[in-house]
Parts: sequence; C-alpha cells; structure tokens
Amino acid sequence: MTPDTDANRKDATLRARSDRQLIRSTHRSERFVLVELQAPPAPERAGRDPGNLAFVLDRSGSMSGAKIGLAKRAIETAVERLLPSDRFAIVCYDDRVDLVVESTSASREAKQNAVERLRSIDARGSTDLASGWLRGAEQVAAALATSGSDAGSVNRVLLLTDGLANVGMTDPAELTRHATELRSRGVTTTTFGVGEDFDESLLQAMAQAGGGHFYFIADAVQIADHIATEVGELLSVVARDVALEVTAADGLDVRTLSPYPMDVRGNRRLVLLGDVMAEQALEVVLRIRFPYGPIDTEVGILVGAVDREGALLAAGATPVGVGWRYADDPANDAQSRDRSVDRVVARLFAARARQEAGKLNRLGDFREAVAELREVGRKIAGYAGNDPELGRIVAELKAEEGRWAAPAPEMARKVAFAASSYLMQSRSPEGRARRGGGA
Repeated sequence: MTPDTDANRKDATLRARSDRQLIRSTHRSERFVLVELQAPPAPERAGRDPGNLAFVLDRSGSMSGAKIGLAKRAIETAVERLLPSDRFAIVCYDDRVDLVVESTSASREAKQNAVERLRSIDARGSTDLASGWLRGAEQVAAALATSGSDAGSVNRVLLLTDGLANVGMTDPAELTRHATELRSRGVTTTTFGVGEDFDESLLQAMAQAGGGHFYFIADAVQIADHIATEVGELLSVVARDVALEVTAADGLDVRTLSPYPMDVRGNRRLVLLGDVMAEQALEVVLRIRFPYGPIDTEVGILVGAVDREGALLAAGATPVGVGWRYADDPANDAQSRDRSVDRVVARLFAARARQEAGKLNRLGDFREAVAELREVGRKIAGYAGNDPELGRIVAELKAEEGRWAAPAPEMARKVAFAASSYLMQSRSPEGRARRGGGA
C-alpha cells in the first residue's frame, strides 16, 4: 500500500467506556472500563511475516495409542502449511528430551525429513514437561537471535501434553515465571491440554504469562483442529506484542479484570495482549479505584493501543479518553449505568467464579464451591435491575450450584474451566479468536 493509502485507512478501532460516569466524593469508588479493540484486515501486500515455531510433543506413556498418532499427524499437517521463509523445530519429551528436528527453514526437504522422523516417535516414560518446553524455547530463541530481533517473525512454542509435570521442574509458579521471562525475550508460549489428566490451571497460567493461548482438547480427534487453529492465527498476525497503554491520574488504582498481565511504569500501565491476528476483536475490562476528591472535580485515564511496529495506530486505533466527575451520594445513586459494560463485567466475574468453583470441587470443598457461585450471583443481582441478560447470568449461576455441590466428573470440570478461559480472553466456545463485529 502507498503511504497516502495508509494514511486514509481506518481499519482498526479502539473504544473505551465506563459503566458509570460519576464517582463518590467521600468514598473510594470502583468503576469498570470496557476497552474494545478491533484489529485491521491483513495488509494488501505480497507475503506475510515469517513464523518461527517449535512444536513440543509429550510422548509419555499416557499418550500411547490414538493420541500420539493423531498428534504427530497434526504436527505434520501444520508443518506442511509453512512456507520456505518460515522456520520450525520439533521436540518430543517424556523423562528424556529428544530434539527430533532442529530449527530449520521450512523447505520441502526439511518438511519431508520431519515427517520421516516423527514416524519413529512412540509413547513411553514419565512427563518432564519443563525440559521439553524449554528445549523448544531454546530452538525458537536461537533462530530469533540468528535472524535478528527486527526480522518481523512471529516466535512461539506450541506445547501439547496430556499429563501432569512429574519429573524435573514441576512448581507452577516457577514454570509461569519462566514463561514470563521467555515472553520478555520475544518467545511466546501456547499450551494444549489433552484429556482429563493434565493441570488446566498450570497450562492456562503458562499461556497467559507467555503471551499465547490455552486450548483444551477433550477428545484426541480434536488435536488437529486446535493445532490448525493456532498455526492459522499465527500466520495471519497483523500486530505483534500488542498492549493497551493506560495513563492514569495520580491516585487512581488501575488493574485488569480480564486475565492479562500488567506492566506498571509510574502512571503508565501496559496491559499485555500478545500478538493479534487480522480482524481480531478483543474486549478487555479495566478495574479502576478512586481516591477521595472534591465535588465537581474531574479525573480520567487515556487508553491507547501499542505494538512493536505501530501497526494499530497507523491503521486508525487512536488513543481514547475516559473521564469521571466527583459527585455527592444522591447523584451517584441516581446515575444511569451502561448496561453493555455491565454485561461484559458480569460475564467475566461469572467465568472466574466457575473456574474457582471447579477447583474447590476437586478439593472436596463443595460448600465453598457453591458459596463462590452464590456470592457472585448475589453481586450481579444487586445491579441487574430488569436487564434480561444480567438476569440470565444470575439464573445460570444459581442453576450450576448443584453441579459443584457434590463430586463432579473430571471431564465436567475441564469443560467448564476451558469455556470460562475462552470467554475471558474474547475467544469463541471452540477456542478460536473472535473476528469482526466491530470493536
């Protein structure tokens, strides 16, 4: 595209609005801000940014039979989609780690070599998840160092497992910390959990900290679909290292209700969203707490969308401001609410409650599991009024109390956890990025 065309296009949008416009003068008010980001279409140019990927496959004993066969074929199919300008590596692990294919350009010869080597892989042994994952990350990082940080590649490890990390580094906090460090070096992580026996909280935390996505694969036959989804998204990235840049007035406490990491730098907060694909639509909710202030004083925040190359700003995602005014209690009590914001906030709180209820159910704390759902339902009901969608969310939470009041099947816990995870990160019920529909 010519520079003039770029200047005239408004293909990306950024919007932000609060649930309420007034804040209390003599109380510490809390308000929620819904930020909606719509990414632009793929640019009109030849080619795309190259991919730099590592496929890391659990080959422990529990992967035997159909699972490992389907996983190998899924990797073969994904590799086949790559162009010679892309790079890939393949790592397999149990209690030992094997570098099946060292990072290489995706030439026809390299792809055929990968297929032949994968055929000899079979299931065995224990699960040294950390060593397998980190070996894959080393391959991505080495290729990144060779090509240079400005090469424009999309750099990611795709980790697939069906079990618990039971050999080597197993501490969830340490694994999540490593995911954060790798992300800071430009290497992101996506995780795939297969079946009933993996730790969904760990894989979600690694993906969130690592700037990638978490997928739940209930049935092995879905492995190919989920890997294809992730690789397809990676190959259509239009903005890398995307973050919401929030600049707030002194004294405002800004946090995220959505499950994205936040990097605080003085009055600036960066909500780290990761890479964004063409036409992807994201919703992020900020949670703002205010200090006391004189009546009629105004305070606000400025929200912008930043990325490594400035693609979103160039495409029209200009910063937006959100403001509030201090008022007395009667004015606050009488003010109207933005129900579109209330609904998104309620869905996020309900999703978090479902995940927590599932964890408590697994621990046998059935009373607390029910109490978690009941408390969140009570809070939503307190401001739902006659809004039908908010009422439906409250009714659904009430109906789900029975599910967690007694021992639930592990698969039911996994399904509920994944559904909540997808919702909180603006993904479809199948785990795919949402596209279009406006921001």
